[in-house]
Amino acid sequence: MSTSFARRQALRGMAVAAMAASSLVSLARADTPAVLRVSAIPDEAPTELQRKFKPLGEYLSQATGMKVVFTPVSDYAAVVESLATRKLDLAWLGGFTFVQAKIRTHGTAIPIVQRAEDAVFTSKFITADPSITKLSDLKGKTFAFGAPSSTSGSLMPRYFLQQDGINPEKDFKTVAYSGAHDATVAFVAAGKAEAGVLNTSVWDKLVESRKVDTSKVRVFATTPTYYDYNWTVRGDLDPAIIKKLTDAFLALDPSRPEHKAIMDLQRASKFIPTKAENYVGIEAAAKSAGLLK
Repeated sequence: MSTSFARRQALRGMAVAAMAASSLVSLARADTPAVLRVSAIPDEAPTELQRKFKPLGEYLSQATGMKVVFTPVSDYAAVVESLATRKLDLAWLGGFTFVQAKIRTHGTAIPIVQRAEDAVFTSKFITADPSITKLSDLKGKTFAFGAPSSTSGSLMPRYFLQQDGINPEKDFKTVAYSGAHDATVAFVAAGKAEAGVLNTSVWDKLVESRKVDTSKVRVFATTPTYYDYNWTVRGDLDPAIIKKLTDAFLALDPSRPEHKAIMDLQRASKFIPTKAENYVGIEAAAKSAGLLK
């Protein structure tokens, strides 16, 4: 056997082995379900976010054929950054965090659906102080917003206060940030702030579950409506997956008990399509408040 022939045989054997190894890797990948990485802005306690998402995650897994992994994060900015750096595929965002994500991703983030309630969202101003009955009574009082990047717990209430001629930093005795809507209620109930503001959905849930004593803490004003929460995907996600996710949300039907359980946890009567243009008003409010350049 010549040396050149032996070399050719050896090279051929190496090529066959490489192809076999590649096939095994491909088979292993085929047997491993793709992972859909999901998170949400931490507008409530992490344990509550996990509880709310669990049945929805199982439903989305069935609809897409993917393994759905929900990872809570520590702050609002982390969700935006993770979406922009492709560490997340799908995220539950507030209106303002969507605007931030749109800017951070150079306009590629895609809002796919929102609850019907999110098209007419409001925030509630609350207090335990009998002397506070209207917004002008807040002057000289201590006040709690939610998280600084919260649409319904900070940005839009602040915008509407300014429309009423109230500048929180100048007119309130102190301004605090509780970090989350349920925490704002706790601040007001404990006297850490004389008044505060949170989104209507969380307030209603706390009242229904009797986690707030309405004989002490009460609503004294409600904002005008605005667009808020949505489910957003990263722009370079496979269009087929985006369609499956969108269709799955839109297919949720409250007349089906298994779907109603999911929707009740999401506090949704139904999901509807949404688009980036719905959040132009929030972007304008953020610029007006000096939160965006």
